[in-house]
Amino acid sequence: MRQKLMVANWKMHGNLATNKQLLEAYIEKLSPLNYLQVVVCVPYPYLAQAQSMLQNTNIAWGAQNISKDAVGAFTGEVSAAMLKDFGASYVVIGHSERATAYCESDENIATKFMQAQTHGLIPILCVGETLIEREAGVMQMVVAKQLDTIINLYGAAVFANAVISYEPIWAIGTGLAASAEQAQSMHEFIRGRIAKLDQAAAASLKILYGGSVNPQNAVQLLVMQDIDGGLIGKCSLNAQEFEGICRAAA
Repeated sequence: MRQKLMVANWKMHGNLATNKQLLEAYIEKLSPLNYLQVVVCVPYPYLAQAQSMLQNTNIAWGAQNISKDAVGAFTGEVSAAMLKDFGASYVVIGHSERATAYCESDENIATKFMQAQTHGLIPILCVGETLIEREAGVMQMVVAKQLDTIINLYGAAVFANAVISYEPIWAIGTGLAASAEQAQSMHEFIRGRIAKLDQAAAASLKILYGGSVNPQNAVQLLVMQDIDGGLIGKCSLNAQEFEGICRAAA
């Protein structure tokens, strides 16, 4: 059985003082929950703070983006090696908020995915469809294209050491989560598509759900066979709400 994984995505929130309070609450409330893995993905400036406060706990930390390049004259970019300097072990790749605002292509995202793996980071690959695409019934086609870009470049085996987060774009930050049945259907599709090429990778792959997860709907989502955890945005900024979601994994 795959251990549940809960990832807190703080997005562009926080400061040193409020981060300290939140991380202290995470440590108090989440350290006893040894039946799941917990990761917090913080803005770049707070990686040192996360490292300092979490390094002797069972809570891992990471970043929300990565450069597709290893080193060079790329002003404003942050490389995988830089993240490793601060003890990061995870990085979010291809979140729709970035992909849309900064016009990231599937090929760019695939390159970032491999940059992470090459440098010993676990990529959390975000995939998902818009509301128009879901209403048109092409949501599986959209997600398949996102996966196939990586598969065609690097092979399906790379997913054995990765995490995928299914995040329907229409559910992110809207308060309108996918139903448990909708989420399970897409998670099953993702695992099945990879299993056709590499069954071992598909079996070990963790597939998270992200998009308006809260303590009220977490139980219904997390009992589904192919939902291995959550990528949590808004509710991760409240330690009590995030704890409620994490406890639902039991």
